[in-house]
Amino acid sequence: MELRRELLPPSVPAERLTELAGEIERIDTLLRADEEAGRRAIGAFNVATGHAYGPGAFLDWWAARDLREFALEAARPAWPRVPDITRDELTEIVRRMRAAHADGDPDADYYRLVLEVNVAHPDSFRVTEQDATPARVVDELLAYRPIAL
Repeated sequence: MELRRELLPPSVPAERLTELAGEIERIDTLLRADEEAGRRAIGAFNVATGHAYGPGAFLDWWAARDLREFALEAARPAWPRVPDITRDELTEIVRRMRAAHADGDPDADYYRLVLEVNVAHPDSFRVTEQDATPARVVDELLAYRPIAL
C-alpha cells in the first residue's frame, strides 16, 4: 500500500545531518563546561528543530543511539500528527515499522513515532512488539479508550 507523503519518513540532506550532529556535540560539551550556556543552546536547538529535548538527551545520547540517529530524529518532525489517518494506513505503518526494524533501518523509529502520535493507546510500543499480524495490532491500538476521570 502506498502511504501519503505526510506519513513517510522525510528525507534529510546529508549537510543538515552534519550540521545537527555538530550542534549536538557542541551542546554536550557546553553542558559539561557551563550548564546555563548549554541550556540556552538547547533552547535554540529546540526552536530550530521543533523538538523539546532536555539536557539528558544531549548528555546521554550515545547510550541509546549513535550521533547520526539523534541528528536524524532532530531533523524530522517531533509530532507527525495526521488527523485523518486511516486504519489501513496504520496497518501499513506497523508493517513498515517491523520491516525497517528487522533490517536495522533507522526509519523504524520514525514509523513508531507516527504510530505513537496518531493512536491514543498509552503503550503502543508494547502492543507493536506482539507476535500478531499488523492488522491485529492496529485493531488493539484502536480499541483502546482512555478512562475518563
